[in-house]
Amino acid sequence: MTPSLACGTVIAVVGAESTGKTELASALAERLTQRGIAATLVPEVLREWCERESRTPRPDEQAAIADEQTRRIAEAAGRGVVVADTTALMTAVYSDMLFDDPALYAAALAAQAGYTMTLLTALDLPWVADGLQRDGPHVREPVDALVRAALARAGVAYAVVHGRGPERLASAWTALNLASGAEPPASIIPAGAAWNWTCEKCSDPVCEHRLFTDLLSRRG
Repeated sequence: MTPSLACGTVIAVVGAESTGKTELASALAERLTQRGIAATLVPEVLREWCERESRTPRPDEQAAIADEQTRRIAEAAGRGVVVADTTALMTAVYSDMLFDDPALYAAALAAQAGYTMTLLTALDLPWVADGLQRDGPHVREPVDALVRAALARAGVAYAVVHGRGPERLASAWTALNLASGAEPPASIIPAGAAWNWTCEKCSDPVCEHRLFTDLLSRRG
């Protein structure tokens, strides 16, 4: 099945480091193109910035990076369907966690709320160091928790994507098809009620994967 996506659709992939955002975003854009949907992949501005400057940004440099990420996504959305490899929300989360600066959340969440679908990459992949990019595996759960909390505050629904390789792409593809269908997608987590109604292990990959597969089996 191929999702029905209008021009201007933005599929935003967010999540902690080393959770497969770049690989998933690239695979989604390629799959959409193969299915006849013109899709533009918008890469992570922070990665480009770090490679160009050979360092990580200072607190006062965070806002410009977030704004540029949002600008590029909006520009690409004017031409068709967009798959965004991260959004300004991730810059806001790291500014909050590393520099105790929550000032970037308002603009980042306003942009996020306008995106068609938010995919959150689960913590079920092994940690792989990524050059100048941020921190180690110990920060993945705190980052994941901050992302979820921010999305809940803003009332932005999201789907958690699990699995490795083809399984992860299949998980995202299923979520896209459900979201573009006539009935509400059961795999989309209602903002403000994320996981509290199921269990308290809101970053447990085993728990999340079980919930996801159970939801799909009930829809089968």
